[in-house]
Amino acid sequence: MRLVAQSGLDALLEALRQSGMNTDDMGSGPSAGAGASGTGAGNAGAGAGSAGNGASGSRGGVGGFGGFPFGGFGGFGGNGGGKGGKDAAGGDGDGPVSFDFLANDFHLPSKKWLVIFILVALLVVAGAYWWFHPAINIHSTDFWGFVFIVILLPVFLVLWTRSKQYKTGTKEVTKNEGKAKTFRLLSFIPVAVVALVAIGAVMSMAIFPGNAEKYSNVLKTDTLEFAQDIKEVNYNEIPVIDRDSAILLGNREMGSIPEYVSQFEVSNLYSQINYQGTPVRVSPLGYADLFKWFTNREAGIPAYALVNMTTQDAEIVRLDDSPIHYSQSEPLVRNIDRHVQLSYPFYMFGEKSFEIDEDGHPWWICPVKDFTIGLFGGETISRVVLCDATTGETQDLAVADCPEWVDRVFPADLLIKQYNWWGMYNNGWFNSFLGQEGVVRTTPGTDGTLGYNYIAKDDDVWVYTGVTSATADNSIIGFVLVNQRTQESHFYSVAGATEDSAMQSAEGQVQNLRYTSTFPLLINVSNQPTYFMALKDGAGLVKKFAMIDIQRYQNVAVGDTVADTQKAYEALLATNGVVAEDASGATDVKTVKGTIRSMNQAVIEGNTHFYVTLEDENGNIFDFALPGLLDIVGYKVGDVINFTYVESAGSNVTPAYEILGGDASTADAGDGAAVEKPAAGDNATAGDENASGEPQDDVVQQNGAAQTPADVAAGDDTKDVA
Repeated sequence: MRLVAQSGLDALLEALRQSGMNTDDMGSGPSAGAGASGTGAGNAGAGAGSAGNGASGSRGGVGGFGGFPFGGFGGFGGNGGGKGGKDAAGGDGDGPVSFDFLANDFHLPSKKWLVIFILVALLVVAGAYWWFHPAINIHSTDFWGFVFIVILLPVFLVLWTRSKQYKTGTKEVTKNEGKAKTFRLLSFIPVAVVALVAIGAVMSMAIFPGNAEKYSNVLKTDTLEFAQDIKEVNYNEIPVIDRDSAILLGNREMGSIPEYVSQFEVSNLYSQINYQGTPVRVSPLGYADLFKWFTNREAGIPAYALVNMTTQDAEIVRLDDSPIHYSQSEPLVRNIDRHVQLSYPFYMFGEKSFEIDEDGHPWWICPVKDFTIGLFGGETISRVVLCDATTGETQDLAVADCPEWVDRVFPADLLIKQYNWWGMYNNGWFNSFLGQEGVVRTTPGTDGTLGYNYIAKDDDVWVYTGVTSATADNSIIGFVLVNQRTQESHFYSVAGATEDSAMQSAEGQVQNLRYTSTFPLLINVSNQPTYFMALKDGAGLVKKFAMIDIQRYQNVAVGDTVADTQKAYEALLATNGVVAEDASGATDVKTVKGTIRSMNQAVIEGNTHFYVTLEDENGNIFDFALPGLLDIVGYKVGDVINFTYVESAGSNVTPAYEILGGDASTADAGDGAAVEKPAAGDNATAGDENASGEPQDDVVQQNGAAQTPADVAAGDDTKDVA
C-alpha cells in the first residue's frame, strides 16, 4: 500500500515538473517498515514543507496539506514525526500547542499588497470611529478602549512577531540579534502606553495623596435657612405627578393622533423643565422602527409630547414647519449623539436632554464633561453645546453664558455624586471609613437607585434630596438643593424623617386601598419643610395626595385634591402649634372674642375635637383639638371665650390656635352665681356631666360615616363622624 501511495506521489511530482513548476522543495520522506526511522511526509502535497527524514519529520509549511501549525499528526506537518515502525502518514505528533507559529509562519506580503492592506486597515479604523465616535480625549475611557483594541494591540503583535523572527531567523528573514532587540524594545511602547493609562487611573482615586480634598471641593455648598430661602408653595405651580405618571399620560395621549401611532412612538426621555413658568415634562417622538425611519426621514419627526405636571394635562404638540430632524432615533448621519460628537471631536459629552425654549422650539442640551482629578476623576461640566433639533446648528457656550430658558445642564445623577464626594471626603480620606466624623450622604431611593426629585425655584429646576448620616439610619439631618443650570448648591439643616419613611407613613393612611406613594417633593407650608406626594393606584393613576410634616412625620394629611390636602394639613399644623408667617413677619393668626352659642365634640382619627360656634360669628365653626387645647373643656354654652385661630381659606371650619385665659363667664348667671371652670387637667369627657353641668352626650366616634364638623357643631351628634 505504501509503495502504491509513493509511486502515485512521484507521478504527481513528475507531472508538476513537466508543467514548469519548481518542485525541488516538494517530496516525501522515506517510509520504512520495521526498524526504519520513517517519519510523516513533511508536506505531502503542494505545500512548501521539507521532506521527512531521520528521527523526526520537519514542520510542515503553511498552506500544504500538512500545514496545521499547532502540532497534531506528524504525517501532516506536525511538530515531531512518526516513530520507528510507524508509517509516513500516521506518525503521532508530540509537539505542544504554541504561539510561536506567529513568528515562524508570519510573512509580510509584497510592497503592493502591504500598501493595500494598510489602506484597508485605515478605512476599517475610520469606519469604526465614525460608527462608535469616541471622544478624542485622554480623559475618555471610550477613547482608550478604542485605541487599545484598534491600535495598540495590533501594533504590539506585529512588533513582537518581527522581534521573534529576527531572533530565530526564517526563510525570508536572516537572523539578526540587533534588529530583534530593536523590535523587542519597540514592542514595549504599546505596553508603556497602557501602563501610563493605568497610572493615571490610580492617580484619579481618592486614596491618592491630596485627592480627597479635591473631591470635596468639586461642588461647593452654602448652608441657608429654609424659611428664608424657600418661598411658601404656590399650589398652582406644584408638580403633583412623577415621571412614571407623566410617561403614562403622554403615551396615552399619543393614541389620540392615529396618523402618528403607526409611524412614531414617544421617547422615554421626558425631561422636566420650566416652560412659561410651569413645570412640565417634554419628550420627542421617535421613529417606530428602521423601516418607519426610511419612509419618514425626509419629513422628519413632526411633534413632541408635553405633560403639565400641575394640571396633569397631556398633549402632542405639532411642529408644522420645524420638524425634528436630529434625534436619538436617527440611525445614521443625523443621530444626535453622532452629529454633536463629530462636530466637536475633542469634547466628552455627558447625558443629553431634550428641551423646548419659551417659544416651544425643540433643542438638544449637550453638556461637556471635564475631569479635574487625574485622568478619570472629579467629573464636572465645563461647557454646554446647544443643538437645534430642526436644523442641527450648534452653539458652544460656557456654563455661565447658558440662556435662562435652559434648565438641565448638570445631570441630576452627577450632582448627587458630587455632593456625596463632599459628604464623604470633607474631613479626609481616612476619616471616610475609619472615624467617619461628619461623614454624610444623600438618602437612597426605594428601588436601589439614587433618591431625588425636582423643585421649581426662581424659574430654574433644582434637584432635591435628603441628607443622612453615614450609618444610613431612618432620619435625615437636612436636605440639599442643587441648581441644574448653574450648579449652585444649598444645604438646609432640618432633622426629620427620610423620604422612604414618609412614603410608608403616607401609604399607611390608605393601606386599605393599597395605594403607593411617589417619591416626596419638598415644599414650604407655613414656613415648615413639608413632604408632598401623590398616592397612585395599581394602574399608576393618581387618586389622592398627602402632606407630611418632615419633623413630625406621624402627622399626615390626606385629601382627594391638592386644595383639600392643603386645608387638612394647615389645620394639622395649627393643632400642633405651628403658626404661619408672611414675608413681613405677620402671622395668619387672628384673635376673636365672643359668647359660645353651641359646643359639640367628636373623636376623629383617635383625637378629640370640640367644635364651637359664637354668637357674633355666623357661619364660622372653630375647631379646638385636644390635647393641645385642653382648656376648652372648662367652657360651656353661654360662656365668653377669647382665643386666637388660624384663618383657613375656602373653609368654614377654622382651627383654633390658642385660648387666651381669664375671660370665661356664664352668660345666664342672672342670679350672680358664677360657674367655676374645671381645672385644665380635668377631662370633661370622662365624667357623666359636660362643662355645662348637664348630662353628657355620648362622644361621637369615627367609623367612616358621612358626618362633617358642621354636623357636630350643629349638635347633630347622633351620627358618626367621617
